[in-house]
Amino acid sequence: MSHVYPVTEVYGSSSESIDDAVKQAIRTASQSLRHVEWFEVTDIRGHVADGEVAHFQVGVKLGFRLERDGA
Repeated sequence: MSHVYPVTEVYGSSSESIDDAVKQAIRTASQSLRHVEWFEVTDIRGHVADGEVAHFQVGVKLGFRLERDGA
């Protein structure tokens, strides 16, 4: 069976790590979107305060499978 995947882009942030920012973005988006099946990191940036990394900000494209009648 073939699937169709629309794509949306979200941004996650974390004071801990890039990995945590990605997971936050996916976790939060998955509360509103069903069938999230893949992701692609599109952008990495951050906020600097007092010469230190204060927050990581990560853009994430999410692919989610569309539902079909009877599937």
